[in-house]
Amino acid sequence: MYRAFGKRLLDLVLTISALLLAWPVLLVLAVVVRCVLGSPVLFRQERPGFRGKPFYLLKFRTMTETRDSNGIALLSDADRLTKFGKFLRGTSLDELPELLNVLRGEMSLVGPRPLLMQYLPRYTPEQMRRHEVLPGLTGWAQVNGRNSLAWEEKFSLDLWYVDHLSFRLDGKILLLTVGRVFGRHGVAADDHSTMPEFMGTQR
Repeated sequence: MYRAFGKRLLDLVLTISALLLAWPVLLVLAVVVRCVLGSPVLFRQERPGFRGKPFYLLKFRTMTETRDSNGIALLSDADRLTKFGKFLRGTSLDELPELLNVLRGEMSLVGPRPLLMQYLPRYTPEQMRRHEVLPGLTGWAQVNGRNSLAWEEKFSLDLWYVDHLSFRLDGKILLLTVGRVFGRHGVAADDHSTMPEFMGTQR
């Protein structure tokens, strides 16, 4: 019952409340991103949602469009990530536009984070079960290490969440997220701006 009606109701109540309170912050951040990084203000990227169905994830831009000396290939994420972008990521403010994804029903406040479309064929059948629920703005893996975790650890935590989903667990994750965000724990993996690319699990 909670997985269907209850979870969606919780998402709507908390998301609408958050947007009503946070709209001045969203407006200010949008103006600053426009001044510092230019247009577009929002980063849109196709990600797999429920049962792998694609949707466009929304975030504030954190990187420039700087290209190599030939003007063709984009530089690495680490080279394009600005100081302001690092601040947005470190405080998770770049993820505030994802509240719109939650409002549209493409995401939930809590669930496995939506990763890249190219990862779908690299999952094992067991790892693919992380798509049995809506992807989340935060999740069990995020409050237990976030990007400091190895991929297999992260997927194991995602699957544990899928198997134990409940109102109580979602509430716990949301409360823990507040502490993790302010503590800035696990924002980036060692030697990477976020996480190294997932190349598949060795069998």
